[in-house]
Amino acid sequence: MPHYLSDDELKRTAPAEIAAYRGPVPTQIVSNGEYNPMPQTREQRRVEARVKELAGDLAPKHGVSRRQFLASSAGMAAAFLAMNDVFGQVFEVTRAEAATPGVADLRAQALSGQFIVDAQTHFVRDDFKQEGLLDLAKYAKENWNPKLWGANNLARYKFENYLKEIFVDSDTKVALLSGAPFDDPTWDLLTNDQIAAARLSINKFAGSRRLLGHAVFTPKKQGWMEEVDRAIATLKPDSWKGYTIGDPLFPSKLQSYWWLDDDKLVYPFYEKAVKSGITTVCIHKGLLPADYETSWPGVWEYATVKDLGKAAKDWPKINFVMYHGALRPFMEKPDAVLAEFEQTGRIKWATDLAEIPSKHG
Repeated sequence: MPHYLSDDELKRTAPAEIAAYRGPVPTQIVSNGEYNPMPQTREQRRVEARVKELAGDLAPKHGVSRRQFLASSAGMAAAFLAMNDVFGQVFEVTRAEAATPGVADLRAQALSGQFIVDAQTHFVRDDFKQEGLLDLAKYAKENWNPKLWGANNLARYKFENYLKEIFVDSDTKVALLSGAPFDDPTWDLLTNDQIAAARLSINKFAGSRRLLGHAVFTPKKQGWMEEVDRAIATLKPDSWKGYTIGDPLFPSKLQSYWWLDDDKLVYPFYEKAVKSGITTVCIHKGLLPADYETSWPGVWEYATVKDLGKAAKDWPKINFVMYHGALRPFMEKPDAVLAEFEQTGRIKWATDLAEIPSKHG
């Protein structure tokens, strides 16, 4: 394959398939030819040595060669043990899984049936240019995960990284791809057609239904019911997504907010949903700043669940799903909310959501 290494760099490297240790996990950085790989670190050497040591000690207990042991579930458990020995208790693994024949296989079998579904995922279209979206990753890096990459790069939010993080770097079995509406269309993440196209592409490649897709419905926007009809006829979404707040990031100046129990505006949509058989309606609720009463005046109530009880009672065939559990806090530390909960026993507006069945039947 083509490479970008100089002759001098090539002299100081060796093919990975020959030089790299063939253990259950990589123990040094290798290059695809685009860059000069960094030398093996001290910690990586320690992991490699520990894996070899464990393989030498434990392979005889399994009645196999060291190579066969390292290719087994027990060998993978040994690699996790080795990394824990070097880096601390990062992986949940016991010595029995590596040392006792059959234990690792039993655990793998016990966990093989786990079904992990990510019920709301996003990526942005290729021509998305609104760098304000980067604030989400910047906050996450500053407050949750300092090793988070791409906090200043929109590539983090685009399809290639989405595919990697959802279906390669995680145990997610099925994901649901969603969109979001904005008053300023340059902020729109994906169109309904783009969501459907991504679903088709991934499922065709996977040979199974790994990706489900929403169609976003936008009451009050021009032609929104025609878009619902088109989605039912041609896109065939797995469920619907709506934002009663109108615009989820900015107080709407176009008055694009609406109520779930608006019988004139929204109930005709529910009728179409029931008739189509696409009866799961997911709604964005909550997620407003701490000063929401002053920063979102006249709008913030649309993020609460005060409109859900009547709508759910009027439309028993609709499955209403409140995203974020209507939890109010957005990009803030939980201290104030936890203190409020300790004092009142309530969490805005999640407690209101939990009380709806008892209040509305």
